[in-house]
Amino acid sequence: MRVLILACSLLFVSTFVAVSAECQENTSSSQPANNNAVEGTIVSSTRNTLVVRTDDNLYQLFTYDRNAGRPASLAPGARARVTAGPADENGTRVASNVTLVSAPALSGASVDKGAQAAPVPEKVREIESDIKRESRRWRIGVRAGAAFDPELFSFGVQSQIGPILHPRVLFRPNAEFAFGEVTDLIALNFEGVYRFSAANRTGNWTPYVGAGPAMIFIHQNFQSGRQIDFGNFDYETGLNVLAGVQSRKGTFVELKTSLYSGPAPKLRVIIGYNF
Repeated sequence: MRVLILACSLLFVSTFVAVSAECQENTSSSQPANNNAVEGTIVSSTRNTLVVRTDDNLYQLFTYDRNAGRPASLAPGARARVTAGPADENGTRVASNVTLVSAPALSGASVDKGAQAAPVPEKVREIESDIKRESRRWRIGVRAGAAFDPELFSFGVQSQIGPILHPRVLFRPNAEFAFGEVTDLIALNFEGVYRFSAANRTGNWTPYVGAGPAMIFIHQNFQSGRQIDFGNFDYETGLNVLAGVQSRKGTFVELKTSLYSGPAPKLRVIIGYNF
């Protein structure tokens, strides 16, 4: 119990410290947050993001609200008016409505040369790339961590699929391999997670909770010397319950326990990355 309380405390304290530190950085090249509407020239547009260059030669990155109204096509060079909420710590704003003011200039006509020549700030492109990466419907990742009771070191691979049925629900099957002084473990986990905000969220970190069945193969040898015979692995089933936080860049920190499986670790602390 003391280990569980300590691990939970460390997880949440480290999360709040990381988020607070990022909030202190001034990395935005956008309009002031108190301006509700932004008008400018479209620089780039994807399914999840929109970059607009204002008349003040500032670049603003938007994501879309789930029910945002927007035209079917947002071509670079067109002028648009974007209604959005306040900026997050990276300067990204969530758009609720996008309206085209004018179409792109025809070939040979007068165009906004400044919009073509001025480079998009690298910070804006980096955040745009992070959002597009997080919005992928299929991702692979790696994980490593420590388990307690019994004490083990673990590593593994995972896949992230979704959203499924709901914009915040993801299917995340994974395989874990763990070993310790007397215990070796192989676990196949079929977990689903619920994120407390969608991929177009405001902020870098989002918490999540999850659960799912586990197929656990465990081997314990209390004799001297290490001899692993896969034929001696005992099979157990269990139910995993987990909670964690994940960043836009793909890094996540997670706490997990296995219920209804006696030999499995009572607590696992995991750090991983989704590519």
